[in-house]
Amino acid sequence: MIVAFSITPLGVGEDVGAYVADAVRVVRESGLPHRTDAMFTSIEGEWNEVMDVVRRAVAAVEAQAPRVSLVLKADIRPGVVDGLTSKVETIERHLAES
Repeated sequence: MIVAFSITPLGVGEDVGAYVADAVRVVRESGLPHRTDAMFTSIEGEWNEVMDVVRRAVAAVEAQAPRVSLVLKADIRPGVVDGLTSKVETIERHLAES
């Protein structure tokens, strides 16, 4: 499963980078395959382990902010591994054929 999620602290002002870094740190320390871009962090693994990382990332921000917003999108596809890489490779292959 791949989960793309975004955690936003609310009530802390406009500069939220340090709060988001705390959430990303949790993801990186999990050891699961992941990618972070300007809008989302994607993480890949089994349901329980991925959702545990998301829960802990939210808790890291929640410990410092009065309110937290979580946006989550999941691709639940049993048997697929390395989807973070293979999905992008498929798109790149199609682009190269054009």
